[in-house]
Amino acid sequence: MDDDPSPAPGPSAEGTNVEGESPQIEPTVETEEATITDDAELERTLGLSGGLAIGIGTMIGAGIFVFPGLAAGNAGPAASVSFAIGAVVALLVALPASELATAMPKSGGGYYFISRGLGTLAGTVVGLSLWFGLVFATAFYLVGFGYYAVDTLAELGIAVGAELVIPIALLFGAGFTVLNVTGTENAAKLQNGVVALLLSILIVFLGYGGLDAAGLLGEPTAPERFAPAGIFPVFTTAALVFTSYLGFAQVATVAGEMRDPGRNLPLAMVGSVLIVGVLYVVTIFVATSAFGSEQLEQFGETAMVEVGRHYLGPIGAFAIVFGGLLATMSSANASVLSTSRAIYAVSRDALLPRRASRINLRYGTPHVALGLAGGPILVLTATGRVQLLAEVASFLHLIMYGLICVALIALRRDEPEWYDPDFRVPGYPVVPALGALCSVALIGFMQRESLYVGVGIMLLTVGWYLYYARDVELKGAL
Repeated sequence: MDDDPSPAPGPSAEGTNVEGESPQIEPTVETEEATITDDAELERTLGLSGGLAIGIGTMIGAGIFVFPGLAAGNAGPAASVSFAIGAVVALLVALPASELATAMPKSGGGYYFISRGLGTLAGTVVGLSLWFGLVFATAFYLVGFGYYAVDTLAELGIAVGAELVIPIALLFGAGFTVLNVTGTENAAKLQNGVVALLLSILIVFLGYGGLDAAGLLGEPTAPERFAPAGIFPVFTTAALVFTSYLGFAQVATVAGEMRDPGRNLPLAMVGSVLIVGVLYVVTIFVATSAFGSEQLEQFGETAMVEVGRHYLGPIGAFAIVFGGLLATMSSANASVLSTSRAIYAVSRDALLPRRASRINLRYGTPHVALGLAGGPILVLTATGRVQLLAEVASFLHLIMYGLICVALIALRRDEPEWYDPDFRVPGYPVVPALGALCSVALIGFMQRESLYVGVGIMLLTVGWYLYYARDVELKGAL
């Protein structure tokens, strides 16, 4: 070990023990595979298009291709309102998160903001909860990917059983992890290409389906009662589908790798929510116009395939099944990237053992953090519990979103010298206050099982803080 174990100063803002020692600090190691240095930084290779691709690509998969059948079964055509509620809550958080991100453009996103605004305990709980929340979300996306992979094969005339859904999901989950090890730029290129192709498919399909549903093409359909089960299911469905809006926060987790973050971060976060929110509402309108809510629920996770078949025949079915494959692939790939960056940021602050922030010399990526992301993701993917995975991910993210808004208020109140954001939230303090309240309110509409799992994870993070991280003192953001 080095004689001086204290971390080097600089923008990485590592945590230190109050007695002056940094827990689990490793010596600098340089090999062909990895290095641990206190001043190592990830390269800034992502632009606005890369940020939008991460945000849109993560959100668009679940919202459009996995949730319509489940959401319509719960709330009927009013599920469109559920998605709109989710978009409003996401925007109320995206604006404060944008301000914080331009003041602290570091990998780790919400964890970094909260730890610097609210202290070590809140940072530890949120940092580890973000890790688990992204793991649950990624597993959810991978299970959806498995369903669409099986349906794609079926549309091509290759009959395979539903028992292959999970093995396919596991195989590709491991593949995405390896891809992200080989470089952020490689993962971003895949993301950009997938999102561009996916948006092209959706614009054509939703344009035709929207005209047909409005009676301008084809035969008009008899309208279904808008909210057949009443108002309450609209809010419970909003809590379920909020997983669809996790992508904008994942942009913040790669803030340390974005060029011109003062401009690109706010545009990527707010822009991705607006674009995807509109697509969600139109999708539910088109889907519930094609079939009744009960029939959509029976179709399950791949209901949109039958909607495509209804409007455009076999070509429409194949376009949607291929689009669903692309969308869930893009969501899973972006989430693996973001999960590893959350682990990397917490480890850099010494709230986890510092070996988790090793950076691969060849590819410039945090390969240990990617391993810590990929392993749990594969374990949860094997459960195949779509709704539980989605709601637990939403629970943990909503806790973080509420605290992001609180952290902004705390930092605006204290105005430390280093706090100099390039973007400031309009309507302060109303917007962050509403963002915090709405985030917590949505949690109240979740299923008990999801709440129990989410609360259990948070208690584990508090236990880790008491055992390992309570003596860590975080330095300022700059």
